[in-house]
Amino acid sequence: MIIYLTIGFITAYLLGSIPSAVWYGKRFHGIDIRTYGSGNAGATNTFRVLGKKAGSIVMGIDALKGCISTCIPTFLVHNQLLETDYISSYQIAFGIAAVIGHILPIFANFKGGKGVATLLGMAIALHPMAALTCVLIFTVILLSTNYVSLGSIISGLTFPLVLFLPMYHSNDMVLKGFGFVVFVMLLFTHKQNILRLFNGTENKIYLIKK
Repeated sequence: MIIYLTIGFITAYLLGSIPSAVWYGKRFHGIDIRTYGSGNAGATNTFRVLGKKAGSIVMGIDALKGCISTCIPTFLVHNQLLETDYISSYQIAFGIAAVIGHILPIFANFKGGKGVATLLGMAIALHPMAALTCVLIFTVILLSTNYVSLGSIISGLTFPLVLFLPMYHSNDMVLKGFGFVVFVMLLFTHKQNILRLFNGTENKIYLIKK
């Protein structure tokens, strides 16, 4: 079982390490996205530098990385390679591996993005209904303020909070606890954005042209 967990964890990290923003920028625009805008190899910077189409594609790929990685334990349990008792913990661990891969990608000199889209894919795999709620809140905040960072932080806090609501039918305390860990992770990866928000210098993204 330890061997399968190790292989699965490494696989999840390698999936997360796929630098979609870097590869897309170089393949279709001839640029390294990390040398433009905020310097992050993520969907937000891709939106800002290369436009909505490129940003949407990169976001979709990054979310898929997190979703697939989080689902690996389900595949292993289905094939009786892992016990079912700790599947929630396994899913979280594999999802985190993908997020780490996105932030520190081995295929891009360990210089990646902030992991928001990958976390979204992870949340979709763990609890689709709660993830959808976070997406709706993120969209509302983005459309009303045009701050992606603010939407990411608030929607990140929303995820663990909604899991305590009866309508979401979640009795998994491991998942609820992890939700708050995700929020702390988002605060850490967005610390510069938070400073810019307080200073009024944070970059805006307009989904709808003014």
